[in-house]
Amino acid sequence: MSLQVVSQTVTESATGRVDAFVRQICETSHSQSRGMIDRGCVRVNGQACGDPSQQVSPGDEVSVSYDPTQRYREKKIKRWDDRTFTIAYEDDHLIVVDKAAGTLTVPTDRGDPNTLVERVSVYLSHSRSEREACLVHRLDREVSGLLIFGKHAAIAQLLIEQFKLQKPRRIYNAIVAGKLPDQEGTFRDHLATGNNLDRYVTTPFKDSEEAITHYRVLRDLGDTTLVEVILQTGKRNQIRVQFAHALHPVLGDTHYQPERAAHPRWIRRRIALHASSLSFVHPVTGEELTVDSPLPAAITKFIKGSPKSPSGQAPAERRPTD
Repeated sequence: MSLQVVSQTVTESATGRVDAFVRQICETSHSQSRGMIDRGCVRVNGQACGDPSQQVSPGDEVSVSYDPTQRYREKKIKRWDDRTFTIAYEDDHLIVVDKAAGTLTVPTDRGDPNTLVERVSVYLSHSRSEREACLVHRLDREVSGLLIFGKHAAIAQLLIEQFKLQKPRRIYNAIVAGKLPDQEGTFRDHLATGNNLDRYVTTPFKDSEEAITHYRVLRDLGDTTLVEVILQTGKRNQIRVQFAHALHPVLGDTHYQPERAAHPRWIRRRIALHASSLSFVHPVTGEELTVDSPLPAAITKFIKGSPKSPSGQAPAERRPTD
C-alpha cells in the first residue's frame, strides 16, 4: 500500500465543512471524502478529524493521508429506533420530529422518564458532533405530530421568536364529534386556566389569553367530522378547548366535553388530533421549509370505517390546504 499525503492551508474562500475541503484538495467524490474522514485519514491542525461536518477556518491546516487506489466507504449509520418519535427533517442546526401520541414533550414535576426532550437529546448525543435538544414549542401528551428542536440554544431562541410573532404555519388534522354547522370558520376566544389546570373559554380579563383558530371541514364522517385546523396563536390546549366549547370536542378527549368526545369506534387512549404540517423560516439559511407528516394509523382506520352516505358513496372529502 502506497500512501499519499496531501496537506493544505485553508484560505478565506475555502472555509466551511471539512469534507468539502478534503474533496477539493484530493479531487475526489463527496462520499469518498467522507469515507476518508470516517477511516481516520484526515487531520486538522494535527488533530484527528472524525466529523465530516466539522467547520474549518482560514489558517487551519488540513492533512489527508490516504491510498489513491483504495475505495474509502462511509461507515453505515445505524438507523435510530425510538418509540417516542421518528425523524421528519434534520440538518446541522435543527431537527423536526414526529412525536408519538402518549409521549410527554417535557417532564412534569414528577420527573417523568422517557419524555420527548430526553429521547431526542439521547439521539443527538450519538451524533458525530456535540448537539443538544433545545425545546421550541410543545404538543399535548395524547397528541401526535410535528415538533421542532434547535440543536443549540441560539438556534432555538431564533425559532422561538418566530413562534412569538406567529410566523410558523401549523396545520393539524382532527376528528371532532358531530357535524359542524359551517364548512369553515374561525374561533376567537379568550382562555384561562382553572384550579385543576384545565383550560376554559372566558370573557377577557387581565390573565386571560387570546386564542385564534381557523378550521375547515375536510370530510363528513356521518356522526363525526374530519377537519383541518390552522393555528394563528398557540396557547395550551387551544384546539381542544375551543372545539369542545363549540360542542364539537376532539374524539377521545377525556378532559373537555368527555361525554360528547366518546365514540364507540374510537377505542384508542390517545385523542384524534395530529400536527400534520409545519412551515417555518430556517434561522440560518433563510429558506422557507415545510415538513409534513401523514395521518397516524388510528385516525386513518377510523376514517376508513366511517359510514357511507345514503347514496352508497363515502361522505364528500375536501382536499387539504397546499
